[in-house]
Amino acid sequence: MREKDIEQMLIREVRKRNGLALKFISPGINGVPDRLVLLPGGRMAFVELKAPGRKMRPIQIKRKRQLETLGFLVYCTDKKEQIGGVLDEVEGRKNRVSPA
Repeated sequence: MREKDIEQMLIREVRKRNGLALKFISPGINGVPDRLVLLPGGRMAFVELKAPGRKMRPIQIKRKRQLETLGFLVYCTDKKEQIGGVLDEVEGRKNRVSPA
């Protein structure tokens, strides 16, 4: 499975929950997460997508920490099986996964 496949599954699952999974691009700032997930009720999180077994680069870890310090949820997902748990957590449901 490729990163693109996991990303497409995230987009589909967010749509099923009546949300948006926007491609997040920030010119001039490297290492920002791939997607900004917006769900009903004002719920939001950033999601970095990786191919299975791949890890975040140091600049991505730095950006993740910066966003978390500001109070935002940030996840790194490298398996399609993680997507449902991530979205449940963003919605405020069961804590089935912890942020990467």
